[in-house]
Amino acid sequence: MALPEQGMSEADILTALNVKRGRDARWQDGRTFGMVFDGGESVRAVSESVASMFLHENALNTAAFPSLGEIQSEVVAACADLFHGAPEGAGFMTSGGTESVLMAVKAARDRARSERGVTAPEMVVAESAHAAFHKGAHYFGVKVHKTPVRADFRADLDATAALVNTNTVLVVGSAPQYPQGVIDPIPELAAIASRVGASMHVDACMGGFVLPFMEMNGETVADWDFRVPGVTTISADIHKLGYAPKGASVLLHRNKELRRYQTFVFDDWLGGLYASPAMQGSRPGLPMATAWAVMHHLGISGYRQLTRVAIETTRHLVSGVRAVPQLSVLSEPDAHVFALSSTELDVFALGDALHRRHWHLDRQKPPDSLHATVSAGNAPVVDEFLRDLAASVAEVSDAVADDRGTEYATLE
Repeated sequence: MALPEQGMSEADILTALNVKRGRDARWQDGRTFGMVFDGGESVRAVSESVASMFLHENALNTAAFPSLGEIQSEVVAACADLFHGAPEGAGFMTSGGTESVLMAVKAARDRARSERGVTAPEMVVAESAHAAFHKGAHYFGVKVHKTPVRADFRADLDATAALVNTNTVLVVGSAPQYPQGVIDPIPELAAIASRVGASMHVDACMGGFVLPFMEMNGETVADWDFRVPGVTTISADIHKLGYAPKGASVLLHRNKELRRYQTFVFDDWLGGLYASPAMQGSRPGLPMATAWAVMHHLGISGYRQLTRVAIETTRHLVSGVRAVPQLSVLSEPDAHVFALSSTELDVFALGDALHRRHWHLDRQKPPDSLHATVSAGNAPVVDEFLRDLAASVAEVSDAVADDRGTEYATLE
């Protein structure tokens, strides 16, 4: 499609874009178990008001926009406090979990090169670790050793220990991991990393804004944050169960000394000193400001309530899935993420049937399963979903999906 010769009116632009949105997933109705997470009307209203204030600001240079520097510092400090890393914890905001993971890989590589003289860097990750770690390894020239998971889908400690060596720059654990929603054994993984002086990253992009509030609500939560000796970095997405708009994440380091390995600084060009904390140069102020706004709008009490609803909704869903004889839930989810599967029917055909009823769950394999990240926004429609799930199971008892793809991608 070529650029039009004459510009379009605002009304025509809005009409055209609304047509395009007609096929999009209906997150506003609580019908998506992932992608977008709705904190409710007041959260949306605050986000939209603040978005218009910071629509054009650029965090490339916080000397020009000191408000964004303050916003970033305050978001990072609040996260460090939540993850028991204050007051020493330090970090930066990023555009999302992938960028946070990329910078964790880069920081670990550079730290090992500086402190231990490692020139052939390696990292050890479980097969459940997010694909972004493999992306980071590809970008930054780090060899990946991938370990199997145990029967409960948690990282295998013996397999990890067997692969860690003097070239290891990073060991990874997830809290929880994305595919089945279980928390890896973080203290044991951190101890393995510490034996060779490697960095230990906890990917809490899914759980960073759930696990602290579960604990405050009296739930038992496995050790995962900076209270664990040896944990050097934690990533957490504010745009997931932090309920902020995309894309807002943080990468936290145990201290400023470790944080310096994340940044890139260059002063040998005609433009003067260039310094960047992440992949982006120009950084939109809108996600940073809306994240700050949502966090301060909700506060501890707001997050505790939303987390309580999300966890109750998850348990209701898991119980409802298990009540269907043909279905099962993979492992025992630790928080708000789970995967449903089946040995009796084609679960991808089931996903297609649910999609026809306007529900969105991501496909994944192996094993074939449907992935659900549950938020408070799903609570009002959970019983409707379970009714449609039962109807869909009956509909596809002998069906086989034509499409076996499990795309988690943008390729066009």
